[in-house]
Amino acid sequence: MNAVIAAVGIMLVLSLCRVHVVVALIIGALAGGLLGGLGIEGTLQAFNQGLGGGATVALSYALLGAFAVAIAKSGLAHALADHALALVDKQHEGGGRLKWLMIALLLAVAISSQNLLPIHIAFIPLLVPPLLYVLSKLQLDRRLIACVLTFGLITPYMFLPVGFGGIFLNEILLANVAKSGVDVSGISVTQAMAIPALGMLFGLLVAVLFSYRGKRAYDLDKVAQSERVDVQYNPLSLLVAGGAIAVAFVVQLWLDSMIIGALVGFVIFSVSGVVRWKEADGLFTEGMKMMAMIGFIMISAQGFAEVMTATGEVKSLVDASAEWIGNSRGLGVFMMLLVGLLVTMGIGSSFSTVPIIAAIFVPLCIQLGFSPLAIVCIVGTAGALGDAGSPASDSTLGPTSGLNADGQHNHIWDSVVPTFLHYNLPLLAFGWAAAMLL
Repeated sequence: MNAVIAAVGIMLVLSLCRVHVVVALIIGALAGGLLGGLGIEGTLQAFNQGLGGGATVALSYALLGAFAVAIAKSGLAHALADHALALVDKQHEGGGRLKWLMIALLLAVAISSQNLLPIHIAFIPLLVPPLLYVLSKLQLDRRLIACVLTFGLITPYMFLPVGFGGIFLNEILLANVAKSGVDVSGISVTQAMAIPALGMLFGLLVAVLFSYRGKRAYDLDKVAQSERVDVQYNPLSLLVAGGAIAVAFVVQLWLDSMIIGALVGFVIFSVSGVVRWKEADGLFTEGMKMMAMIGFIMISAQGFAEVMTATGEVKSLVDASAEWIGNSRGLGVFMMLLVGLLVTMGIGSSFSTVPIIAAIFVPLCIQLGFSPLAIVCIVGTAGALGDAGSPASDSTLGPTSGLNADGQHNHIWDSVVPTFLHYNLPLLAFGWAAAMLL
């Protein structure tokens, strides 16, 4: 069996059996390395070498967690939550306008986090935990919220060439397709990815209107115990919080460093007195603990990815798929998308997957006679596939970090499985159709 398929399969099965994702990633990497001929020493060496690649991301999320706790201390997010809770208490029985308002708000913020305000998942630990009481009062299914957030985290970067989308579409996708021998001058990357993006929209509509439209009860006492529902705030603390967020955002864009941006924001809270100096150490530690799981999973995912790369089995997987394809364009597209799904689910990052698969897929696409526009679509869709529904993707880890603040949202069954079903399956179908039409 191909080492990549075996490693990803073992990792997914263990995760579905409620084995912790970090443990599943390590066991999957060991199995893949041994099957790939690296041996135990070679596997561990590759895994350890890859760990360093996730350290920067892990530290960034840890500092964002500290910044999030400081914002919670200021009461900014709770002021929003209190206003929403007042609306819940006023609404008549059966009224659902606030439900749709909350969904629209979270969707708009998630979309903006990729393009208008490129902070990625940083907003989730700031905004979602204080809103959990309101969401639970409305009996909104958190699987629905996970699908809404994941849609907003993925679709903008795979369709709009602004912010993270500019990096993914122009600097990674087009650059690697061109590097592999295709003339991409004059190609509209938005046009190439339009139909796959419609697949993501289709999945969102199914989740919102059908799959999770019903009510789901949560224990309000657990929400109250985990989240400060009685936080005190005043105009000064709210003003300081707004200023800290603005400064952190500007610093992040200026220095291209999420670490420094979050650190500056936390320092502003400490200097202003909103966070008392004697409380700063405890709050900082609390915030880092909150985001620790994401950090460790991202670090482990980098080790897993390095082992998969070191085995050289990704190329073997594509070569084996090419033998099945023959001259069938339809089968060729399906197999390439399927391989992209497997690779991305293991690596956990579309941005890291595209450079790996482009060098192998582009010559195969040229051999099958696809147009440059279709080739961009195939490689882009294959890279994006698996970002939703991967246990190691920050597009699923981010929503879980906010929705599981009270321990009532399981990462695998409430984030990973719903997003896999509602986004990867439509993306496979719409991506295949787009490649055949372009």
